[in-house]
This record gives sequence, structure tokens and C-alpha cells, in this order.
Amino acid sequence: MEMFLMKKGYKWIIGLTAAAAIITAGVNTSSSFAKTLSDVPVVGTIVKGVNFTAEGKVVNAQLKVPKIESLDNKELESSLNQKYIAENQKLYDEFKKDVNELKEKGNGHLSVHSGYEVKTDDELIFSIGRYMNKTQGSSSTTMTYDTIDKKDQVLLTLPILFKNNDYLANISENIKSQMKEQMKKDNNKVYWLNDPGIEDINPANRFEQISADQNFYINKDHKLVISFDEYEVAPGYMGVVEFIIPTEVISKDLTGNKYFK
Repeated sequence: MEMFLMKKGYKWIIGLTAAAAIITAGVNTSSSFAKTLSDVPVVGTIVKGVNFTAEGKVVNAQLKVPKIESLDNKELESSLNQKYIAENQKLYDEFKKDVNELKEKGNGHLSVHSGYEVKTDDELIFSIGRYMNKTQGSSSTTMTYDTIDKKDQVLLTLPILFKNNDYLANISENIKSQMKEQMKKDNNKVYWLNDPGIEDINPANRFEQISADQNFYINKDHKLVISFDEYEVAPGYMGVVEFIIPTEVISKDLTGNKYFK
């Protein structure tokens, strides 16, 4: 299905109305909708997704929605899939609003992309990261992760992994050390730290400590990885930044050694 929106040059591979219905109604739930989708190959045995694409001379949207399958915990499976749909629905709604504003202005460019990457998929751990990128003048990227214990069928959080809140300070101090070491070795790397001599173009974003709901995942080597979005702890050109936390740094704070090596 093809349609034209607003003016010549806006050519959409999938109509906006149909796309909204696809995202709202769910993933692969309607045979008529499914005909308009581009299938994404199954990744491992647990996740697949669908694409929504809208392309034009000045606007471009590519939304890839992951779908978790094969979990015994169907309540968890459903809640995750509904969350992924809601994330992309919000991005799509914002995209529609921005397109209308572009139409009124008569100029400008807009690009919106979302997608996912399986970070870990083994006998114990499944970690998936979802990215959302918007470019309209400047670019902004956010990452969000979910990590599942495949044996116990539970969604892991930082508070679940640790005995008490001591881990917040311990991990944060290690991250600060890594930041300083990286900046020492590479002049192009800049982090916003509350230290003399360190460039800080946004004092409000000076990094002091991670939060209890900080973005994280467990990588293929079963190490804890802490992630920060663009502009969260560093200038935008640094992009999304990650820090692998040595297991010895957190070992005394963990509730158990089940997940980490």
C-alpha cells in the first residue's frame, strides 16, 4: 500500500493510518495488517519483530518493534511486548506531530529510527537493548535494556541483584575512575565530572552517582554493563556510552554469584 501525504515528495511505503493501527493493535495479530509488514528474521529462539517504514524526501521513519516469544512466564512476556509497542507508539505519535509542524513551516528534515539488538542469549540470560534515534537539526539517541533470567523467568533489576544500596556508590566510583582513565588516554573523550580541570558544558549533568533504575544489561561474558544516553554524562558527540564493571568491584554487594563471572 502506498499513499501521498501533505505535498508532492512525501511518499509513504506504509500509510500513516494503517501504521498507527498496526502499532496500537499489536504485533503480528492481524493477517490483513501482516501483509503490510516486513518480517524480521527470528533472532535466536526468543525474539522477532516487525518493521514500519515511511520514507520521503524530507522525512524518514523506520520503526522496528521487537516481540518476545517462548517465555513460560506469559504475564512477563505480554507485559514486555506491550511495553515495546507503547514505546514505538509514542515515537510514532511524536513523529506525526513533527511532520505536521514541518508541513506548516514548509522546510526542514526529520528522521526517526527505532530498533533492537540482542546483547546476550544463552542458557541463563537474555538481554535485549532497544534504541530510539531522532534527527531534526540535531540528533538524539536513547537506549533501554531488559535482562531476563531465563531459568526463573523473571525480569532482572539492579535492586534485585544487590543486597542493599551500597552498590550505587561502589559502581559509581568505578565508573568515575574509568572516565578519568579514558580522558587521560584520549583527549577527544570528555565526561562531565565534578573535578577541577574537567570540561563541563552542562553543570547540571555532572555525574555523581548512578540511579537505582540506571540502564544496564549483562553481556555475553556475564559482566555488568552500565549504559548512559547521549548528553546524560558527556557531550552529545560521545553518543551512548557504556562501562563494563569488573565483577570484583561488585562481588561483595551481590545477592549471589548466579549471573556474573
